[in-house]
Amino acid sequence: MPRSDVLAIILAGGRGARLEPLTRDRAKPAVPFGGAYRIIDFTLSNCYNSGIRKILMLTQYKAMSLHRHIAMGWSRYFCREMGEFVDVVPPQQYIDENWYLGTADAVYQNMFAVDTERPNYVIVLGGDHIYKMDYSKMLDFHIENNADATVAAIPIAPDIAAGQFGVMEVNHDFRIVGFEEKPHEPKLIPGLTDRCLGSMGIYIFTIQFLRDILSRDAADPSSQHDFGGNIIPSVIDQHRIFAYSFMDENRKTEAYWRDVGTLDAFYDANMDLVSVDPLLNLYDEHWAIYTLHPNYPPTKFVFADGDRTGLAVDSIVCPGSIISGGVVNRSVLGHRCRINSFSRVEESVLFSNVNVGRGSKIRRAIVDKDVDIPPYTTIGYDLARDLQRGFTITENGIVVVAKQVQM
Repeated sequence: MPRSDVLAIILAGGRGARLEPLTRDRAKPAVPFGGAYRIIDFTLSNCYNSGIRKILMLTQYKAMSLHRHIAMGWSRYFCREMGEFVDVVPPQQYIDENWYLGTADAVYQNMFAVDTERPNYVIVLGGDHIYKMDYSKMLDFHIENNADATVAAIPIAPDIAAGQFGVMEVNHDFRIVGFEEKPHEPKLIPGLTDRCLGSMGIYIFTIQFLRDILSRDAADPSSQHDFGGNIIPSVIDQHRIFAYSFMDENRKTEAYWRDVGTLDAFYDANMDLVSVDPLLNLYDEHWAIYTLHPNYPPTKFVFADGDRTGLAVDSIVCPGSIISGGVVNRSVLGHRCRINSFSRVEESVLFSNVNVGRGSKIRRAIVDKDVDIPPYTTIGYDLARDLQRGFTITENGIVVVAKQVQM
C-alpha cells in the first residue's frame, strides 16, 4: 500500500566524471543500462514497489535527457490526483545563489518543497546504484527503533570500501557508534576478517530531526554539507542513529548491489546480465523494474546461409533491433541496433540506435547511442590504434566509443 507519510528525495545531480564519455552530455542516472533501462530506473522502481509514491528528484548537471526520460516513462505510473508524483527539481536557489555544495545542502536548499508535502519521514536516496530494495521495511525498522536517522548498510570488502564508502561501527542493537567517511583503513565487522559495514548512501530521517540538523549544518562554515562526511558523524553520540542491514529483493543466494560509478564497474554489471543464471534478475515479476518502453517493432533475425547468419547467443537484444546476417555473442544491445552481414559483436554493450557496418568486428567495447560504425571496422582488437582514433580505454582494456565520434 502507498505510504502517504513519507517523501523520497533522490539525489540525481552528480557529474559522473568517472563515467566519461558516457556522461559527456547526460547525467549519470540517465546513462542506459541493461539495454532497455536507465540507471535511475532501479531507484525509482524500488520506490514504486515499496509504496513510496511522493518523490522529488534533485538534478543539477546535464539533466535534459533525465528529465525527458522521467516525463515520458514514469509520469504514467503516478496519479497526481491521489497525491502521487515524481517531480524533477532543478536547483531553485531558494537559500542563496550557490549550486548544491553537498548532499545535505541539496536537501536543505529544497526544504520548502519538502515542507509543502508535510511528511513525517524523509528517505534520501542516490540515483546511481543497481539493486532491489524494499524501502518500506527499512522505514518500519526506523519507526520501531524510534530512530532519529537510519542508514542502510551492507557488508563490503575493505579493499573496495577504502577511500570509496562510508564505514560504520554498530553495537548489538545496530545503533551506530562510529562512522568514518571513505577511510583508507576501514574497520572490520567484529568477528569477520574480510568485511566492513559500508554505507549504501540511503538515509531515513524523522522530519523534525532533519530540519534541525540541516539548519545547524548550513550555519557551519567548516562543513562540506554532506550526509556521510558531516551530518551522520556529528550526531551519532547525541541522537538515536541506527544501521539497517540491507535486505535484497533480488531473491538470489548472494545480495546484489552495484555501484556503477566507473566504466569498468558499469561494463561488468552489464556483463552480469548475460550469464546463464544472472546475478541480477530482470525477469522477476515479484519486484519488477519499470522504465520507458518505446513503441518499437519486435527484434528480427535475418539470414541463415553459410557464414551469413543472423544469430545472438547469451545476449540481451532490445526491440527494434535487426540482426541481419551478423553474430552477437555475450552482449547487450539497446533499442534499434542493426548488426549487418558478416559482422561480429562479442562481450560488448551497445546503446540504442547503433549501426554495425558489414564485416565489422567489435570486442569488449561500450558503444554509445547513435554511433554509425563503418563497414569492415575493428574495435577492441588493437587498443593502441583504438586510442589513436580517440576512443577511451579503461584500466581493464574496455574500449568506449562516444557519441558523434568520427571513424
